[in-house]
Amino acid sequence: MALTDTGVRKCKSADKPQRLYDGGGLYIEVSVSGGKLWRLKYRFGGKEKRLALGIYPAVSLADARKRREAARALLAQDIDPSEHRKIQRAAQTERAANSFEVVAREWFAKHSATWAETHAEKIINRLANDVFPWIGGRPIAEITAQDVLKMLRRIEGRGALDTAHRAHQNCGQVFRYAVATGRAIRDPSVDLKGALPPAKHQHFASIVEPAKVGELLRAIDAFQGTFVVQCALRLAPMLFVRPGELRKATWDGFNLDKAEWHYLVTKTKTDQIVPLSSQAVAILRELHDLTGQRQHVFPGGRDPKKPMSEAAVNAALRRMGYDTRTEITGHGFRAMARTILEEHLGIRPEIVEQQLAHTVRDPLGRAYNRTTHLAERRKMMQTWADYLDSLKRGAQIVPIKKVANS
Repeated sequence: MALTDTGVRKCKSADKPQRLYDGGGLYIEVSVSGGKLWRLKYRFGGKEKRLALGIYPAVSLADARKRREAARALLAQDIDPSEHRKIQRAAQTERAANSFEVVAREWFAKHSATWAETHAEKIINRLANDVFPWIGGRPIAEITAQDVLKMLRRIEGRGALDTAHRAHQNCGQVFRYAVATGRAIRDPSVDLKGALPPAKHQHFASIVEPAKVGELLRAIDAFQGTFVVQCALRLAPMLFVRPGELRKATWDGFNLDKAEWHYLVTKTKTDQIVPLSSQAVAILRELHDLTGQRQHVFPGGRDPKKPMSEAAVNAALRRMGYDTRTEITGHGFRAMARTILEEHLGIRPEIVEQQLAHTVRDPLGRAYNRTTHLAERRKMMQTWADYLDSLKRGAQIVPIKKVANS
């Protein structure tokens, strides 16, 4: 006799397990504690076997019958339902292990050790906030170009076009890593070339007109903030290193007698030498009297064991009346030096690029090492400091050609 919903619901536990049969090998087993489990009894390969079909009432009588029929359909194809289930579960486990997020985090862990901390943080945050919620749980081999585009359109839709382009680039890196490690066949993101409108890149605000540079330098000398911040402001245009490298500078990297600063470039993880002009050495010697017993050249105002705040220089520029969105930022001193050194002082571009700690290659495609053009860079840095002094005095500066090329 076939089972009924009422009969299954009212069936009570007993002193020993009970079995109530429905037909076709389906039965429900009632344990001594009252639990009810659907099972299917069948024969395969001449042996009697059993397959668990779920727990009642989560799996109703109707659901149990559907599962029975699905198992019988497999048996009709000479497939063991128990083995089929094991294969399906293994496939699900493998799919979960090869989800986009799992592969992406593996890619990130493998490569991020060579990146600057801030760069790595931006990438993982971008993936976590804009990519993983939409495609992170999907098996990476099954993600299509349309899946990626739909995710990118969400980012574009909130007006973050540059972030969308960067997310597209990062996804491509993850897909190519998946291909290289055997988790995907191809990179679907390549099919989306041109799908997003071009991003409008904004350059860091900078002052490149010599007369206005002179005004800025005079404003820096008149700055009423702390001595530490004022020294950072005075050295920023003179050394034109990246703002993070300046504020995190430690005294152990300086040799004031040799007039050199050695540090590790955070962006490229390469060593860099900054020749110091006599003006820079004078500022640093004066600052050393105040902070020389500490690790950082520019210790933080609240916690002297940490470097100066990332916002300190830009905040100081704003206090001086400069708009850091449209006029000048701490990073803008690099563009200032690059433009004036090449256009007004005639310094060869490769000399400037080497001092900017950009990756510069020789005619054979080899990256120059940190000592390349050191004598020319030393001469350039002194010429640059002298030129800035002249601008600060308000002198009429006539462009000099090939100063560091002779």
